[in-house]
Amino acid sequence: MKKVLGYILSPVYLLVFGLLLGIFNPIQVICWNVWGYPAQKRAVEIMSYLIIKSLIILGSRVKFKGFEKLPKDCPLIIVSNHQSQYDIPPIVWGFRKHYPKFISKIQLGKGIPSISYNLRKGGSVLIDRKNRSQAVKEIIKLGRQIEANNYSACIFPEGTRSKDGKVRTFKVSGLETLLKTSPSAVIIPFAVNGNYLLQRFPMGVGEKLIYSVLAPIERENRTAKQITEMCESAIKKELNQI
Repeated sequence: MKKVLGYILSPVYLLVFGLLLGIFNPIQVICWNVWGYPAQKRAVEIMSYLIIKSLIILGSRVKFKGFEKLPKDCPLIIVSNHQSQYDIPPIVWGFRKHYPKFISKIQLGKGIPSISYNLRKGGSVLIDRKNRSQAVKEIIKLGRQIEANNYSACIFPEGTRSKDGKVRTFKVSGLETLLKTSPSAVIIPFAVNGNYLLQRFPMGVGEKLIYSVLAPIERENRTAKQITEMCESAIKKELNQI
């Protein structure tokens, strides 16, 4: 029955999702050109909130956990598992007081309504995965930006989406660069649970989607590799994968 409903409701949700992206693209442009970054950021937050709320079309139950644990007045490095394109709105909305920025592949910088514009104008960085030098320079720029402004940077160390929700091995390099260039940033593991069910067709119906801020990882004298492994382990534990 769920699969039948999925075939019926998935096109409806995807239509609403596409309409929101299309509507908010010119809104972002107007906000940016008239009032600047704060207004454009607010437009993206509202769009993200509506994308999350529209999941009611699929009967999804959405829960945010642990956001009260977030420290204030300091930069954050959000280390998240990656299940689908729908991981972004919960991060934008949940971390909105911390000005979240993203490390994204360069191909997403054009051609996608609202998303491409926000990546270009909202302070995120676009990296060429085939050009290590360019990628490192962009991540350094992001690390310095969050350090100077007490913003947050979100990184998906798996490098790609997990189609079945199983957490892949985290890569160290990107996080290592952020740690070096934002020495006062607090490391926040963030667990996305259930979004992989939205990436397929038909989309999951009646699923519980949980977005959890986990306990901050203390730097102490730990290496980037140790911190990366601790983040991976914490997320796997939250998802009952260890």
